[in-house]
Amino acid sequence: MTKGEQTREMILEVAAQAFNRHGFSGTSLSDIMQLTGLEKGGIYNHFESKEDLAVQAFDFAFERVSEALVSAVRQAKTAEGQLRGMINYFAEYFVSPPVPGGCPVLNTAVESDDAYPALRNRARAAMDRWQQLVVHLVEKGKAKGEFRPSVDASALASLVLASLEGGIMMSKLYNDPIHTNTVVALLNAYVDDHVKV
Repeated sequence: MTKGEQTREMILEVAAQAFNRHGFSGTSLSDIMQLTGLEKGGIYNHFESKEDLAVQAFDFAFERVSEALVSAVRQAKTAEGQLRGMINYFAEYFVSPPVPGGCPVLNTAVESDDAYPALRNRARAAMDRWQQLVVHLVEKGKAKGEFRPSVDASALASLVLASLEGGIMMSKLYNDPIHTNTVVALLNAYVDDHVKV
């Protein structure tokens, strides 16, 4: 990595945490300057604008979370184990998040809903990727006879992701992992009762 690439990476890491904790509107360029120790020009050497930085910082944060999530999925050999790996990953998320401040997809989706279309589009694309992962795992499980043929993969993806994101939101709100842990336990029970053959 060149010195310029290292500087850019450092800015992204700092900005990802700041935006994830305080939001786009709650984080000023002055905040990023203070956190990085760089002048405005040093930041704008790498990013066109605050919005450009926020979009790229979101991508950085999402990739951090996704890498950890995919690692949890890949530890299992069966589709059922992989789906549970994805679900169970979120039990650890509140305690040890890859990016401090909660889930960047949830945080960005809520803040950017009407105000920041570029960030909203990024959050939606990120959620699309996670939905596609769940659908893929379910379809693979159906093909291997691990899951019931009648399981609607898209509906299950909505249930899993909406539940997990809601659990994270409540755990952050109450500063208590019990909400995420409850959701994880209930989703595992749902897989036992409604998804497994």
